[in-house]
Amino acid sequence: MGFKSGALWMGLAASLIVFPGHAGMDVHEEALGRQLAEERCSACHAIAQGRQSPHGEAPPFAEIVKVYPPESLEEALAEGIMVGHEDMPEFAFTPEEVAQFVAYLKSLQ
Repeated sequence: MGFKSGALWMGLAASLIVFPGHAGMDVHEEALGRQLAEERCSACHAIAQGRQSPHGEAPPFAEIVKVYPPESLEEALAEGIMVGHEDMPEFAFTPEEVAQFVAYLKSLQ
């Protein structure tokens, strides 16, 4: 290994130490959040951009994030959302699920 390739390798290793996959974590959280939305919400809400919700009174998530910044929903998700359409069940997410779900909602902005 010559100086140039060794220096390049050291630079790459240093960048991994300084930036330890933060962007990858966001993508992972977003994917887990989307999975939560599919499992718990997709029967009523459209979870993908440009789709209509299966339940007429359940707004698509892409519309919800236009009105409510995802971060503003953290407390409601953790404590249990009790508002929404008439048929909406009450539920609460764990702290990890809140972070995942919010990451997913941010991806819709």
